[in-house]
Amino acid sequence: MNQIQTIAAPAGRILISLIFVTSGFSKVSGYTATQGYMEAMGVQGMLLPLVIAVELLGGLAVMLGWHTRLAAFLLAGFSLLSALLFHANFGDQMQMIMFMKNISIAGGFLMIVSFGGGAFSLDNRSNKGS
Repeated sequence: MNQIQTIAAPAGRILISLIFVTSGFSKVSGYTATQGYMEAMGVQGMLLPLVIAVELLGGLAVMLGWHTRLAAFLLAGFSLLSALLFHANFGDQMQMIMFMKNISIAGGFLMIVSFGGGAFSLDNRSNKGS
């Protein structure tokens, strides 16, 4: 089981955070369109730089296993907030799927909060030296 955990921890961190890193980069390249979408949903467009920072920095932190529990906790909250703000139209099947996707991602992040970064994380590496 330890060998599976050794491989699963970094693979899981990469897979769950990849959506945030790619999404952050796409928001940079489609800045105006994303800002317009946020405003259409009732969220101030001036928050977009913060959203990009949370997605890119938080995603990279989880991916690398650096301050993993904190980054995962913040991204879990971000996922829940995004679900409520952008995907709570339960009459639309696609929005319901997107809502459940965000809820599931939050659950995955909370598992990381519980168990930490695991193998091949910067957190684990720095803990060995102390």
